Amino acid sequence: MKQLELDARRLLCPLPVIKTQNKVAELSSGDILKVTCTDPGALSDIPAWARIHGHKIVESIEEDDEIIITVCVGA
Repeated sequence: MKQLELDARRLLCPLPVIKTQNKVAELSSGDILKVTCTDPGALSDIPAWARIHGHKIVESIEEDDEIIITVCVGA
């Protein structure tokens, strides 16, 4: 199981989701991707994308002006 981080700060919708999708495509089932972004829309966009594509949101945190969403890659 790999644990990777993706910096999507200062990117606006839909780029955080697109960058997340592209990175997840390189990973295997069970891998963890921690996405850090500043676009508030990512709080709903990334979990919606994950649900549709069979991935799981492990954690979603708002710290100051940053949002950290942890995705567990599905099968």
